[in-house]
Amino acid sequence: MKKAVSLIKLRMSAHDAHYGGGLVDGARMLQLFGDVATELLIRMDGDEGLFKAYNMIEFKAPVFAGDYIEAYGEIIETGRTSRKIKFEARKIIVPRTDISESACDVLEEPIVVCIAEGTCVTPEHKQRKK
Repeated sequence: MKKAVSLIKLRMSAHDAHYGGGLVDGARMLQLFGDVATELLIRMDGDEGLFKAYNMIEFKAPVFAGDYIEAYGEIIETGRTSRKIKFEARKIIVPRTDISESACDVLEEPIVVCIAEGTCVTPEHKQRKK
């Protein structure tokens, strides 16, 4: 079976900042993981499925408005209807406002900001790809 993976990249905006200093709420990473999971289920089952639970979440580094984040997911285990997914969010570009208001650096090594594992379910009657 072909490995099911998904990757989303986007920039955190001022709208994403929830706390002082432009700090982004950790829940924003979980929202990205939900989008990644949806794509994985569509690719695997032809249906969006349902997110049942996070089995583990660990926030590892802060995210700020202006940071570029890539959210990655991979199906690591499948059951009849369940799909266990491993997630990782990495900071790949950071603003450099100390240089100018539009300066940014691409990080040589991405910074892992959040990891998680979750379980999604696609009911059998909705699975279009067997």
